[in-house]
Amino acid sequence: MPKDAASWYEDAEFWERFAPIMFDTAHWKEVSDVADAVTRLSKFNLYGETLSGNWHKPLESAPKVLDLCCGVGRISGELSRMGFAVTGVDITKSFLDTAVEDAKYEKLNIEYIRCDARDFVRPGYFDAVFNLYISFGYFSDQNDDLKVLRNAHDSLKDGGSFIIETLGKEIYVRDFVEAEWFERAGYTILTEYEPLDSWTFLKNRWISIKDGQRVEKIFNQRLYSASELRSLLFEAGFSKVDIYGDWDERAYNQYANKLIAVCLK
Repeated sequence: MPKDAASWYEDAEFWERFAPIMFDTAHWKEVSDVADAVTRLSKFNLYGETLSGNWHKPLESAPKVLDLCCGVGRISGELSRMGFAVTGVDITKSFLDTAVEDAKYEKLNIEYIRCDARDFVRPGYFDAVFNLYISFGYFSDQNDDLKVLRNAHDSLKDGGSFIIETLGKEIYVRDFVEAEWFERAGYTILTEYEPLDSWTFLKNRWISIKDGQRVEKIFNQRLYSASELRSLLFEAGFSKVDIYGDWDERAYNQYANKLIAVCLK
């Protein structure tokens, strides 16, 4: 792994600079649909009715959920509005500051914690853990990825569910482009991509230009195929792993839009 990719995820300036691009209008519009989907896939029943095949029986108190790598609280806030007891964990202070400010404005009771996902664990506490919006595969050492998954597993109550959303290696290969540029949120964005180590990693070179200011960042992200991710989740301790190609539970095949794993402790 090149040295410039070793700790790119800890670069607060990178996240702050590219936040308007990553959290654009389209991604805010999908919030309610994603929150509904993770609620459904976790088999939560907030209305006290009996549904066949539930992993969770109807809960008298608010289900406790962890939004792992929560960013600016995009999904955390919606889950709180739905009645969940929400904890959000992220490493980027400015993102958490925004999330806390928004929660205070709406009078939402959300617990936000600044912590590395490799270090955060609250044994047997949560009914569900969510890792959403391609927030996985940041580390050069795969053992660190495994540690994140084990922390998620250990933080769940027995019968709890873990949902991870990412882009599978198969999708990256199918849709690969070497370079592209686009306009978004007032920025001109130039991107270049290069597969490394037989598609183990994807090298990213991002350049943002606005008001004559140019910022460049190079980073690598580990790619997982569906079978590779499933194997790692089983190694982390999960007893069941279902793979889907989108939030509508379509098959993960040549038409998949994303890789979603729904796991049971």
